[in-house]
Amino acid sequence: MNTEKEQILTKVREILVDLFELDPAEIVPEARLYEDLDIDSIDAVDLLVDLKKTTSVEVSPAQFKQVRTIQDVVDVFAELSAKA
Repeated sequence: MNTEKEQILTKVREILVDLFELDPAEIVPEARLYEDLDIDSIDAVDLLVDLKKTTSVEVSPAQFKQVRTIQDVVDVFAELSAKA
């Protein structure tokens, strides 16, 4: 994983721990948001809003709808920040 993706993963982990009091050890790239981390669609929107604030990357709901795992979140934000 490149440095930018590692930074995004770290930020995702921090937000999930802060917002949802998840165990940081559970927040691994292959963790599924809904099944493994018990994050619902409202929680996912909160995550999206917080990530947008910290990364200044705009993600549309349609783009985020495709996200299933922590790695998907990292990939979407890394791809969009590379275009910014």
